[in-house]
Amino acid sequence: EAVGCTSGVFSSPDVSVLTAGFRRSMRLCRRKSRIPQQSWYSRCPNSCYSTLAAPYEEVVRYQRHPTDRNRLIILVGPAGVGVNELRRRLITSNPREFQSAIPHTTRVQKSYEMNGREYHYVSKETFENMVYSHRMLEYGEYKGYLYGTSIDAVRTVIDEGKICVIDLEPQ
Repeated sequence: EAVGCTSGVFSSPDVSVLTAGFRRSMRLCRRKSRIPQQSWYSRCPNSCYSTLAAPYEEVVRYQRHPTDRNRLIILVGPAGVGVNELRRRLITSNPREFQSAIPHTTRVQKSYEMNGREYHYVSKETFENMVYSHRMLEYGEYKGYLYGTSIDAVRTVIDEGKICVIDLEPQ
């Protein structure tokens, strides 16, 4: 039963899904409860908390345990909001801790560029094979050329003991 959640419930023999927003569901559950000493999830154990598992995670400063692997940081934003600048400043502020993955591209290598330094230069066929074999973390097209970041490029940075930082434009 949806405990006062008027938007409805979709259910099967094994699963029930609330169609009301979680905040609304919790507000309704709290209003129905007459016992102020109990915590909110013990007042509403059937529908609100158990259906969605743990909906909120406590926000604390992340402190990596020495045995944990480094994490990937992805900065996402439309063109012009400064995610590339933020990535650049983060890496410049602590290059021993942060590094960017070297992306792949199908464009022609310029005379002052080195393969594996600015980009990994690959053919269009190779790039497309990487996409189809799920080896690209992200990719896109710009001015007729394909650009993307491979999972191997991210792993290379993480295997060096650094935090990999990449920036993306949502499309």
